[in-house]
Amino acid sequence: MTADAPNTTERADLVVVGGGIVGLATAHRFLERHPGKSVIVLEKEDRVAAHQTGHNSGVIHSGIYYKPGSLKALNCRRGLEMLEAFADEHDIARERCGKVIVALDDDEAARLDGLCERGIANGVTCRVISAEELREFEPACAGVRAIRVEDTGIIDYGLVCRTYARLIEERGGSVVTSARVADVDVGHTEVAVRTNSGCEFFGEQLANCAGLQSDRVTGMSGAKSPVKIVPFRGEYFELTPGARHLCRDLIYPVPDPAFPFLGVHFTRMITSDEHGHHVECGPNAVLAFAREGYTRTTIDWGDLAETLSYPAFWKIALKHWRTGAGEMFRSFSKRAFVRALQRLIPDITEDDLVEVPAGVRAQALAPDGTLLDDFSIVQSERVINVCNAPSPAATASLAIGDSVVGRLEQVALGTSRGMHT
Repeated sequence: MTADAPNTTERADLVVVGGGIVGLATAHRFLERHPGKSVIVLEKEDRVAAHQTGHNSGVIHSGIYYKPGSLKALNCRRGLEMLEAFADEHDIARERCGKVIVALDDDEAARLDGLCERGIANGVTCRVISAEELREFEPACAGVRAIRVEDTGIIDYGLVCRTYARLIEERGGSVVTSARVADVDVGHTEVAVRTNSGCEFFGEQLANCAGLQSDRVTGMSGAKSPVKIVPFRGEYFELTPGARHLCRDLIYPVPDPAFPFLGVHFTRMITSDEHGHHVECGPNAVLAFAREGYTRTTIDWGDLAETLSYPAFWKIALKHWRTGAGEMFRSFSKRAFVRALQRLIPDITEDDLVEVPAGVRAQALAPDGTLLDDFSIVQSERVINVCNAPSPAATASLAIGDSVVGRLEQVALGTSRGMHT
């Protein structure tokens, strides 16, 4: 990867903004589909996968939760197959370990059949199991019923990104780090991108895959973003080596349809040490006071003012204030966090947990207060803006990249204009 330097001017067929997993997958697929063409990826940090991708717990999602026919469902299933094939081709460790989605009472158990039917409609290998069968998979887990999902896996997405970047450069592309985008000028024949260091990059087309900054880059390109990004910090703990036996694979709660976040769960990771695989617990989801606010004390007053002055934020805050208050309380109380985890694994204690770095989720919020839960792409003649790429974006990265490249090809052929999905 190359570092940005003052007074640099470079040209390519495609400029990609964002060196996370979606941007890198888009650049990778562009070069695969168009050998001999050129691409430049601009990443504002000094390394790829520095934000959402680099803080990902590494789950390869099956697609069980998503509405059949939605972009999330279609991209997840196709992306899962593409990702697994890519990992095998490039010797990236991955495992289809499976997971359980656990109902803790009769009300939650009543929702399992519908969730399982949704998964089957999406092509997921899953089935409802009894409490006794649940204990065969996860002996320490509470629950009255569960869904066993066979297709869920684990992988290191940071390594996937570094592999994408290596392949991009091997095919003649460039991944330029320390290149924060300051301005975008869309002309009749090309797009000019200026960085904060004064460098200029020119491309016939631009793909905006900027994640936490996607709405701002969309505005720079002259388009109107249909959403504003509101950052939520996901806080995690990790099981100590002596407690890792309490979770064999992945343990998830039944999702609450009234709340946009999944709730705390247990994830066995692909990384390991002499004591076995690491196991993460969480997340606790709270409003971040900066778009890159990975700690409780990180505040960017401009970012915070932008969030608090957005009327839609207050609509969602008032709607979910009780749940939000509980998340805030757990943020400052390890004991409360443990109580939430004990609903799934009763034997967990405070001594079994050590805090690990948090992640930040780019939550897309529409003006009417709707938390956007599907992919959103705004397309113009020379620019594709990926305004929202929520989970399972990492799982689906190659499928999303393929879709973005397909749209770029359509535009180049003059067959698509002004599409908004």
